[in-house]
Amino acid sequence: MRMTDFFFDRNAIQDRLSKANKKALSKAGAFIQRRARSSLRRRRTSSMPGQPPSVHSSHPAATLKNILFVYEPHRETLVVGPVGLSQKSRLLGPELGGATVPQVHEFGATVKLREARVGKGWRSGARRVRPGQPVRVRSVAYAERPFMGPALDAEREHIPDAWTGSLGG
Repeated sequence: MRMTDFFFDRNAIQDRLSKANKKALSKAGAFIQRRARSSLRRRRTSSMPGQPPSVHSSHPAATLKNILFVYEPHRETLVVGPVGLSQKSRLLGPELGGATVPQVHEFGATVKLREARVGKGWRSGARRVRPGQPVRVRSVAYAERPFMGPALDAEREHIPDAWTGSLGG
């Protein structure tokens, strides 16, 4: 199964949910998604710990602003969150057993970065390491910079409003 199988416009999801419930869940997901996206600022500098992270990428997909919401059929709930941006080959937090970039931002972690020597400096994320090129692994502690939890908290009181009038009454 793919995550896209659980988007609200899929026939299987539309058949499973009542029209009113689908509309309300979709509306609630959009509220949280919009709040989380708007909390992320595009800037060159890092944000302060405890504040939402800065977004440095302008790529349309590989960015923290790529936040989706889907229906989770087993629990019959809504899941809202950023695309994984999985860097497990480089971000190995001991308590997380390998962490994605959004997880590191949301919860903080100490991760191991693999770096290659490029010129006079070290560069993390070097895709290709030539034979004989110096490589090192170092631990880096990242402070919490939550953005999904605060978005949910900010929208929590408005979520029941998504069902208001949904039965046509």
